[in-house]
Amino acid sequence: MWLWYDWRAAAIADAHGNIVDIASWDGHMTEHAIVQRLSQVEQGIAIPEVQVLLNRFPEAKVCLHGDPELPEADWPFPDDEAQEMADKAALRMAIEGVQRSASDPDRRLEHLVRGSDELRASHLTMEARLIEWAGLFFPMAVVTDRQAFVACVAQSETPADFAQRMELVLPQEQPSPSEWASIHEWAADTSQAQSRLDRLEHALRLLASEHLPSVTALLGPLLAARLCVEAHGLQRLARLPSGTVQILGAEKAFFHHLKTGAPSPKHGHIFMHPWISRSPRWVRGKISRMLAGKISIAAKIDAFDGTPWGDEDVAKVEARVEALLETHKQPPARRR
Repeated sequence: MWLWYDWRAAAIADAHGNIVDIASWDGHMTEHAIVQRLSQVEQGIAIPEVQVLLNRFPEAKVCLHGDPELPEADWPFPDDEAQEMADKAALRMAIEGVQRSASDPDRRLEHLVRGSDELRASHLTMEARLIEWAGLFFPMAVVTDRQAFVACVAQSETPADFAQRMELVLPQEQPSPSEWASIHEWAADTSQAQSRLDRLEHALRLLASEHLPSVTALLGPLLAARLCVEAHGLQRLARLPSGTVQILGAEKAFFHHLKTGAPSPKHGHIFMHPWISRSPRWVRGKISRMLAGKISIAAKIDAFDGTPWGDEDVAKVEARVEALLETHKQPPARRR
């Protein structure tokens, strides 16, 4: 015996595909009610009509519509009117699903992190081209502050204005008015890209501090958000072993290690933290292992609603870093 069901009805068929019994939904067929029943089926919960038929045929095997094990039978599919209402309800469910995803901080962090990476890459390329382009005409210009240099070009209507602002001698070979206009517009676009990047990273800091308070206190909001995105969400980050957290972002090097036997990576994205990047080479791996363990603890606190870490907790981790640096002041002796 087979018990078939969809969102609207359930039916019993024997091994030859003959319909034995049918139980249909007799409720008021509104879009809201259909959405509720479709959601119930989507979650793997059988509709009430299934239990009605199971009480009559307890030996029947329950299968949702579309199961390849079901035999061919004249199942009680919904009529055209009911199917049209189901299609509208399914569209409503899709819209609500998209709206729910907008409330997922992990998805929002991913867009902010990826967007900031793309915008930063574009901005740095534009900035480098502007410095080289303007440097063709003003080779004596010394660029110590790239952002200030871009702003200076963007504010200079003519090469003479730029030379005056930078306290340079106006060269004999000058760009034509049309070329300087292009340089000026390029500088303005570059400056605007920097402003957009600043606003985007500000939004990223706010969301990371709210979604990952403990990890943010430990690593800073930008690195905390990057690790969360690399782990595909806070819940997964909280469940990853600390050894995996340690090399998040160094997957290529890790798989190269597995394939060729090359030395395994000691750190991934966490190398960006000054505790590691500014430490001597021979102690970075030890600090990375310790810090990855603390990140795992902080992520679990954030994921499972623990008390967020504060300055005292971070100070304890920093004391561990200083102890490791003190213990390993000198590089280890090389093995002969």
